Amino acid sequence: MQYMLLIYDDEQVWERLDEDERNALMSEYFAYTEQLRRSGAYVAGEALHPVGTAKSVRVRDGEQLVTDGPFAETKEALGGFYLIEVDSDEEALAWAAKIPSSRLGTIEVRRTVVFDREEATAS
Repeated sequence: MQYMLLIYDDEQVWERLDEDERNALMSEYFAYTEQLRRSGAYVAGEALHPVGTAKSVRVRDGEQLVTDGPFAETKEALGGFYLIEVDSDEEALAWAAKIPSSRLGTIEVRRTVVFDREEATAS
């Protein structure tokens, strides 16, 4: 089963860290990612640029609407993700708890939906 581990952080917390604290946290991330890869559970993962660089797109009545940033006002913003493949919810939750940002923000764990591509294209 595949799971998305969505990393939500308060960007202001990151900004308040000094350079040594940021470097230490990034070293933890590199070690975590390497551990995840060695386990065979790693599928993909990326960090995202700050929310201030984001755009939101909606199409209403055939018209494209583009706005700056995310739609919802929140302190925590999506900062990155890991896509993993493991055998159980418990294993996914255990990996999520090891993400360094779990101490600073929130890690959302969601199973992915697997569509039967042959069935979808046959209709």
